[in-house]
Amino acid sequence: MSDSQNPLLKDLQARQLIAQTTAVEELDAHLSEQPRVLYCGFDPTADSLHLGHLVPLLVLKRFQAAGHKPIALVGGATGLIGDPSFKAAERQLNTPDVVSGWVEKIKGQVSQFIDFDCGDNSAVVANNLDWTGDLNVLDFLRDIGKHFAVNAMINKESVQQRLNREGAGISFTEFSYALLQGMDFAELNRRYDCTLQIGGSDQWGNIVGGIDLARRQNKARAFGLTVPLITKSDGTKFGKTEGGAVWLDSRKTSQYAFYQFWMNTADADVYRFLKFFTFLSMAEIEAIEQADAERQGRPEAQRILAREATRLVHGEEGLKAAERITEALFSGDIAQLSQSDMEQLKQDGLPSATIERVGLEGQAMTQLFAEVGMVKSGKQVKDALGNNAVFFNGIARGAADNMNLPECFATEKAMYDRFFLVKLGKKNHFLFEVV
Repeated sequence: MSDSQNPLLKDLQARQLIAQTTAVEELDAHLSEQPRVLYCGFDPTADSLHLGHLVPLLVLKRFQAAGHKPIALVGGATGLIGDPSFKAAERQLNTPDVVSGWVEKIKGQVSQFIDFDCGDNSAVVANNLDWTGDLNVLDFLRDIGKHFAVNAMINKESVQQRLNREGAGISFTEFSYALLQGMDFAELNRRYDCTLQIGGSDQWGNIVGGIDLARRQNKARAFGLTVPLITKSDGTKFGKTEGGAVWLDSRKTSQYAFYQFWMNTADADVYRFLKFFTFLSMAEIEAIEQADAERQGRPEAQRILAREATRLVHGEEGLKAAERITEALFSGDIAQLSQSDMEQLKQDGLPSATIERVGLEGQAMTQLFAEVGMVKSGKQVKDALGNNAVFFNGIARGAADNMNLPECFATEKAMYDRFFLVKLGKKNHFLFEVV
């Protein structure tokens, strides 16, 4: 797109956060004339949003900071259908009760990022089930369906991919999703004078359909802007770990695991991700990159990214917990760890196992560590024991302790009566919960 004059669009361009826009020069003028209302939709396909949702959420926040009014649309209706955009197969349909429960959780999550009490541009959360729940099928077909040409819908890239994939196809249910999303834009335009929809670049076809419906039904001028789908420089999918998606809910991805995800960002990605996922200015990000280029050793950018992103999603307390756990594991001083810190490590922060105290008598440490997958062979444990390099909650153990597991896991030495953080060598950590 051409260079924008509007300061917000200029900043989004500099951050490489704009994939596509409609009528770019008109949008530039539209946003510069006065504060506008915009929306982004979030379908409840799980009980939490994940990292893939974070860029559009933060773009909503950026628009609000610039004086515009954001609407977070939670798809209580569209979540019952399933968006086919660039999906390899049909979604599993969930029951209305399940989707309704997810809607409430996602409402709470989006509320963390936008301000609902800041005057004229206070945010709104809307649910498209409010205007589709009682809509009958004949009215839907007459009032909405007549404005959508089937040949144009079929020619959309996301639909073509499904049609051309052997044995896949697309159901009428998912094919109709574009009509529902288009209706959302037209409805929000009527209710709130919403004139801009933002979304991921996979939503481009649906956004254009909504713009056209708002024009036909409301005689309104509306615009669309998409953000890029984030990819990593090595070609692997962003926002995934060996354990699956990185969630915004700390009950699904702990603050510590969330922080570590960003700490492990590749050098080739980190400065780009600072632009996407933080509110640091472009000048500050350029200064970080310059300082890293001049510094010997590990760059600072990963730590800054981890700190800023974790604070945004989990708040100051969540960030403090993540940094406290990180420092304790690095230094070996685990006395500062709280019970909730240990719960985070058990959840997803470290490899862990639950063992029974009654089964420890007569069992060798070499055997136990191999059974739980901490080591590949007992020889690793024997070598570490010979060097006094095995630690139970910071207490060093030697070769004489190999057959003395009851003493190693003694109740009085447990953290919070049940946790033992075992370190083998410098980096191999494992968490045991003894019951």
